[in-house]
Amino acid sequence: MTLYFDAAAALFQVYPSCNGRWEDRLWLNVPGPVYGAETDNCATGRLEAPRHIHYGGQYFTEYVYRQPRTPDEVRDVLDAIEADPMDGYAWDGDQWWTPESVREWWRDRKRILEYLRDQMREWERYDRWIPDQRAVEGALDFAAYIAGGTDSGSLETDLRIYLYWLQERRSPTPADRLPEL
Repeated sequence: MTLYFDAAAALFQVYPSCNGRWEDRLWLNVPGPVYGAETDNCATGRLEAPRHIHYGGQYFTEYVYRQPRTPDEVRDVLDAIEADPMDGYAWDGDQWWTPESVREWWRDRKRILEYLRDQMREWERYDRWIPDQRAVEGALDFAAYIAGGTDSGSLETDLRIYLYWLQERRSPTPADRLPEL
């Protein structure tokens, strides 16, 4: 049994190249291979991948708040990628994230939680405008994921698994010791 699912390899099989640029990624993107960078703001991402995509930043663009961990989740995220007319998603994050930058992102999580809290009224308006978005639900799910209280596990554990992947370039097994954040 392995703990890390290589979403980038699965996406690469469908799309060998990606157009999103690391320099343009939104700071809210959770560390991992997939990220949103100058995506559209047409409110399509959550319709396709509501457990993975949310909106934020200056232009309310899309970002990845939970990395896909199964083939089905990759299909959902792929649907969001295909719905983005700006071609702003990328899956080369493994080339850019380092153990140090993942740890730095994690240390800054309070800023993300404050942002999620402060934007709640905006997402309530968004949900009234496009009810299927469930933007409030997504923000609450992201906050709970950071806090470790979702049915999908904890972001802390997922990031420790990702750190192992970055350092060893293989999935940890249940017997392997995960690095600390």
